[in-house]
Amino acid sequence: MKNKPSSTIHYPLSTIHYLQWQRVAEYAIVVAIVLESIVFAVIAPQFFSVPNLINVALSIAITGILAVGMTGVILTGGIDLSIGSVAALAGVVAALIAGGGGMGGNGVLLGGIAALGVGLVVGLFNGVMIARFRVPPFVVTLAMLTICRGLAFIVTGGRSIGNLPPSFGFLGRERVLGVPVPVVIMLVVFAVGWFVLKRMTFGRYVYAVGGNREASFLAGVNTKRVTLLVYVLNGLLVGLAGVVLASRLGAGVPNAGLQYELDVIAAVVVGGTSLSGGRGSVIGTLWGAIFIGVLNNGMNLAGIDPYMQRIALGVVILLAVLADQLNKSPGELKT
Repeated sequence: MKNKPSSTIHYPLSTIHYLQWQRVAEYAIVVAIVLESIVFAVIAPQFFSVPNLINVALSIAITGILAVGMTGVILTGGIDLSIGSVAALAGVVAALIAGGGGMGGNGVLLGGIAALGVGLVVGLFNGVMIARFRVPPFVVTLAMLTICRGLAFIVTGGRSIGNLPPSFGFLGRERVLGVPVPVVIMLVVFAVGWFVLKRMTFGRYVYAVGGNREASFLAGVNTKRVTLLVYVLNGLLVGLAGVVLASRLGAGVPNAGLQYELDVIAAVVVGGTSLSGGRGSVIGTLWGAIFIGVLNNGMNLAGIDPYMQRIALGVVILLAVLADQLNKSPGELKT
């Protein structure tokens, strides 16, 4: 008979040492953000202008929404390479429904719900394949990357879907008390993600599954269900990011979201989440997203070649992973 899952996770001394290092790492990211901001401000004085800071916040918004879901996925030891393609598919579906039939505001609402549905279905499929059939996450999500991108081009005929109702642009272009709506949505998503992972039993199970899947199973945790739910929730956030992206662009664009996977994974890893699972935080991911957003914006203002920018981002990812390996705790989470 299975033991009842414990609601408390006990940390061995080695893991406590790692958690202390993780807090230091988060402070280090903040320091790095301050330093890179100073450097870019010296190179490009307009860096600290209000319009540019708003651009930085907007560039972080969609990446941040996606990064919250990716944090949960990576905490379980998984990965999702399909997020950019799924976001594009969700966006074009939302645009098609919002712009068709003369439904006005109802069409926009239905389009948003449909976008969430697209993310939910893809997330459910990924979760079932990974949790139930034990297909490696890399393989499943790589396949969905190409499938969803192909579907986005098929349903649009390879063309952007425009001529949308003015209300379709609310999520991407409007402001609330002077703050862009995408930024507000991102902050709400981060707050909910933090609460789920740090204050709910499900969140503790996510850490436990990523830290030691076998031990979690023996302790009575339904590891398959936890993994499935993580991918479903990630899919919902991808659908939300897709409709926000389409709203910001003012159209459903089938080739939107290209290489978003790289920026999102970079934000999560730079934020201190271990690719081996079980270690990381949503707060760290937020700092990681800010770091990547400032880096991309600063390099653009400095006139750095776009290809060199991708190289720089790759180097940042490698350094973050190397730091995680050098400071990896030998202890594992126990339930």
